Amino acid sequence: MLVKTKDKLCKELNKIRVKGETVGLVPTMGALHQGHLSLVKRAVADNKVVVVSIFVNPTQFNDKSDLSRYPRNLNADLKLLEDSGCSIVFAPDTNEIYPEPDIRTFDFGDLDKVMEGKHRKGHFNGVAQIVSILFELIKPDRAYFGLKDFQQLVIIKKLVKMLNLQTEIVPCPIIREPDGLAMSSRNELLSDEERKNAPFIYEILQEANNQTGKKSVKELINWVINKINSNTYLTVDYFEIVNDKNLQPVTSWEDDCKKVACIAVFCGKIRLIDNYFLN
Repeated sequence: MLVKTKDKLCKELNKIRVKGETVGLVPTMGALHQGHLSLVKRAVADNKVVVVSIFVNPTQFNDKSDLSRYPRNLNADLKLLEDSGCSIVFAPDTNEIYPEPDIRTFDFGDLDKVMEGKHRKGHFNGVAQIVSILFELIKPDRAYFGLKDFQQLVIIKKLVKMLNLQTEIVPCPIIREPDGLAMSSRNELLSDEERKNAPFIYEILQEANNQTGKKSVKELINWVINKINSNTYLTVDYFEIVNDKNLQPVTSWEDDCKKVACIAVFCGKIRLIDNYFLN
């Protein structure tokens, strides 16, 4: 069922709540691919009813040109979801979500001061705005987020605690193309040559994982940046090795935490992100 208004969505969800059925939410910005479908599949397995939201949220884009070129194809998305088992597709327009400007600000401490937050000012505040709106509207029992956006996942968990919500956040694995490139809606914006070279990012992350005992943290960071920048199609925006809980930079392999290698790379004009849990 396609729903485009908040009123209609609430009416449909009220019918479901009366029956005591569990609701899962998969928030997306559309341009769906198999990575999104893996989230839907997990949600369908866990819940009686699944809502997939499709909304390109303007408040999380600090670069207006990035917003304008973000891929949009609702008809293709709906076709992809036909046999997915999802119950409701919520695809509102911008005025439906933001009848007035959303001026709320969220304090995530240091979680949004690093990596994506440092390089995309205001991005996570915009993410928190739309996710909190969706959570308030849908009141999902569980919500599903991919591990590819690792920093976002940590911040969403913090948001749930801050707002004292009962929604369980379910992390789902990164889904990759056969050549290793993390699936992303942005991949379809790559030229043929850019697409051929983009898997080099994951290749180097894998190699980096084998270097953790041979190089210091700082040496490994420099090695990865230099390796990727040696590819003429790729330019590193940032590469950091961080604590999986507080997202702060790891300074030594002896640090007592799981260590995540997080990277953002420009492939031509398209910005791709990826991450890898280091052994």
